[in-house]
Amino acid sequence: MPGVPRKLAEHMIDVNKRSKPVKQKLRRFAPDRKAAIKKEITKLMAAGFIREIFNPDWLANPVLVEKNSKEWRMRIDYTDLNKHCSKDPYSPPRIDQIIHSTAGSALLSFLDCYSGYHQISLREEDQSKTSFITPFGAYCYKSMPFGLKNAGATY
Repeated sequence: MPGVPRKLAEHMIDVNKRSKPVKQKLRRFAPDRKAAIKKEITKLMAAGFIREIFNPDWLANPVLVEKNSKEWRMRIDYTDLNKHCSKDPYSPPRIDQIIHSTAGSALLSFLDCYSGYHQISLREEDQSKTSFITPFGAYCYKSMPFGLKNAGATY
């Protein structure tokens, strides 16, 4: 999936300058959950959404949630990172205002907000802040991941 060009939109993570990075310790996982993590890591690497990282400052753990289909969904626990991010002072716009504001525009985006997370690039200097640890190594996102505070603050 090519995503939105970096020149058009790029997500940045606004962390308080005085914050000390938090490194969570690796949690233990049952064999079935460990296999689900491996499967998800393989899928994300193949799609080019994540990369391996060796000396991260921030480090979070994956959290697995069982779906209705009895499969595991992997999410990253960005609680510590989100605590150190500035609060978004803007409330979400109303849908009628968004539609009205598109009148006369030269471009129209069909970006699906649900699956749009991996379509917006993450600023290169902020990628290491999205690091997470697994039994198979540490990785960070190259595109906007699910679970970040102010995920709509894209510049």
